[in-house]
Amino acid sequence: AAPLPSPWERAEQAAAAPAGPRPPPAAAMFEDGTAPGAAVESLWRSARSARCEAKSCQTGNVPTAEAAVQSQSSRDAAVQTDQGKAAAWGVQHEAQVDGTSLLAFLRRVEDVVIKELNKNWTSHAFDGFDVNWTDQNETVLCLHTLSYPEAQDQHLQVTSVSWNATGSVVACSYGRLNDGDWSTEKSYVCTWNLDRRGLDPQRPDLVVDAPSSAMCLAFHPSQPSLIAGGLFSGEVVVWDTSRTEDPLIWRTGMTDDAHTDPVYQVNWVPDAKHRNHCQLLSASTDGKILVWREERDGRLALAEGFALVAQQIPRSAQLKKLARGEAAVGVTSLSFSHFDPRVFVVGVEGGYSLRCSMAAETPAHHRSGSSVPLRAPAELAFSPHGGPVYSVSCSPFHRQNLFLSCGTDGQVHLNSVLQTQPLISLQLSKKYLFCVRWSPVRPLVFAAASGEGNCKKCFCFTGDVHLFDFEKSSQKPAVSIKQAGDECPVYCLEFNTKQTQLLAAGDATGAVKVWQLSSDFTEQGPREMNHLEQLASEVTD
Repeated sequence: AAPLPSPWERAEQAAAAPAGPRPPPAAAMFEDGTAPGAAVESLWRSARSARCEAKSCQTGNVPTAEAAVQSQSSRDAAVQTDQGKAAAWGVQHEAQVDGTSLLAFLRRVEDVVIKELNKNWTSHAFDGFDVNWTDQNETVLCLHTLSYPEAQDQHLQVTSVSWNATGSVVACSYGRLNDGDWSTEKSYVCTWNLDRRGLDPQRPDLVVDAPSSAMCLAFHPSQPSLIAGGLFSGEVVVWDTSRTEDPLIWRTGMTDDAHTDPVYQVNWVPDAKHRNHCQLLSASTDGKILVWREERDGRLALAEGFALVAQQIPRSAQLKKLARGEAAVGVTSLSFSHFDPRVFVVGVEGGYSLRCSMAAETPAHHRSGSSVPLRAPAELAFSPHGGPVYSVSCSPFHRQNLFLSCGTDGQVHLNSVLQTQPLISLQLSKKYLFCVRWSPVRPLVFAAASGEGNCKKCFCFTGDVHLFDFEKSSQKPAVSIKQAGDECPVYCLEFNTKQTQLLAAGDATGAVKVWQLSSDFTEQGPREMNHLEQLASEVTD
């Protein structure tokens, strides 16, 4: 029998068979059928559609308008021109050099140029000249006006100013110089740090109460926080400005060794026995110059002392008839030589300046209860002023120890310690000169503080700060500065040895002004030392 076709073969045969009407299928028990569906209307969709139409999130039409932000017109600006042929030819033509002619010219002038160069090489016209590329400052400016309102309310005056070892802190003492007995009046010592951010000119960084009027101040030369003061009562004290609660660390007390008159000068001097250590020197109108050492118990003990006695002082300098053993004349000012620490100059009430020596051995035979024998230091008396000498200042530049002095006669004397007569005498004021200071950087420059005319407020004298430059004139100041608006006198001034452009001056209104000096007063000229030598050489003429 023939094999039956497989299902795949039957499918192929069916596909190959010609299309035509198919016979109806045989009836079956079950068959598929499609019945019409039931349509149910959706109420949810219609309600949602209605809500979307009522609460649409699309905004209505927004009106818009165009506004131009760029200009319609434009303009071209050429930054480079087109070089024409003629111009290009001209540039090339100018760059051409006639080497033969240039060489001939250089050979002709060679001998003359070498001769002039050799002459310049041996010239001394620019010896000592340093080129300064910085801008020159030709004015003197007031940087700060410092004051303590409480002291001004008491009408106290600035009696002294001093800069500390870093040059950033200035101190002033308050007192009164123009009326009677005020030894029991309270006074102040104030300090300001000029480098401190937020400096308040009327609020000192430190205020120290002094039991008596403070007449003079001196910062320690190497310890910036130590400052010494001399009081009207004759006492000498030392404060430590780093101790704001209790700055007083040493004092002489009112002992037999202490001064009996106001102390007008204090200085720190090298200790000959202990290297890198200083002792404190004080000078008073009682005629004594005393040297103090610090003790552990807070006392200043007398180390050595000097007294100006009659046998060493011209009689014209003595203000009264002296009893045996009495000091001859009061000391008002003092300045040490910068080259010999044993030599110093004092100014006295009788109008004289005296050269003195720390090495003096002559007994003073001074009548006092001093615990240390006093010596007589005076060696030479210089030509006097017409009244008391208020200030002396030794030159920091010249080894022949030139010094300046000023006083109530309104004159400044330039002296050498080698002769009694002044080298130069300047009539700077018709009234008093209270202070004179030599510049620490310019050999021919000094400053003086004056009182001139009448002041309606304090019935004394109006005052200026005068800056002298012997290189410009030996007879008149280069600059005169009005210190106070109400024209009260200037009593004291000090150059800053660290920040040499600064000068502090204190006046009778109770204000300290800090002046910024121009470069004319701070930069040494090429021949300045030679000029100073010429002034000093007049000693031997």
